[in-house]
Amino acid sequence: MLLQNVEQYVEKLIPKRTELVEEMEAYAKEYVVPIMELIGIETLLQILRLHQPKHILEIGTAIGYSAIRMAEALPNAQIVTVERNETRYEKAQTFIERANKKEQITTLFGDALELIDEIARKGPYDAVFIDAAKGQYQRFFEHYQPLLNKNGIIISDNILFKGHVATDLAEIETRRKRSLIKKIDGYNNWLMNHPDFYTTILPIGDGIAISIKRGD
Repeated sequence: MLLQNVEQYVEKLIPKRTELVEEMEAYAKEYVVPIMELIGIETLLQILRLHQPKHILEIGTAIGYSAIRMAEALPNAQIVTVERNETRYEKAQTFIERANKKEQITTLFGDALELIDEIARKGPYDAVFIDAAKGQYQRFFEHYQPLLNKNGIIISDNILFKGHVATDLAEIETRRKRSLIKKIDGYNNWLMNHPDFYTTILPIGDGIAISIKRGD
């Protein structure tokens, strides 16, 4: 993870976003909605520009911030995004409509682990972006990696959990947080040793894992 002064320096270099995107950033901050950190989303977008996916699956819409940013960066891509929180889902719908991205972004309401058949019917996908319940990351990966096209990629956000994965568990104050840290650490180790993917972890934002499907 970047040193704070370096992170602040890099953030200052990032060009201004659209008025709507900056409104979404302010909304997320005010209402404590989890969206990608600024450097993290810029990194994600650059990875996707290099990969040029035509069909993207996002697990965890929140208010539609990353879906809209991906749609802006990749105007020829179609995005399917899933959100189980009704309030956030409805807010995402509003923002997506205001961004004029309804033709490009399909938003599904429900739990991604319960909508597998519907999501599969809308596939296959060139990229999967996981940014939802951290304790379920491995299940998300296992369910949706079969829907990847050849040379597809899976990107997982928040895999360093504010640096807590590198902290001695004895120093963590709550049992719930210790349990979540163990799950994230287990996912990271499982992912780095997955026989069907090459994975690298970037200590950027809250930690991003990039998993590239191995060739036959």
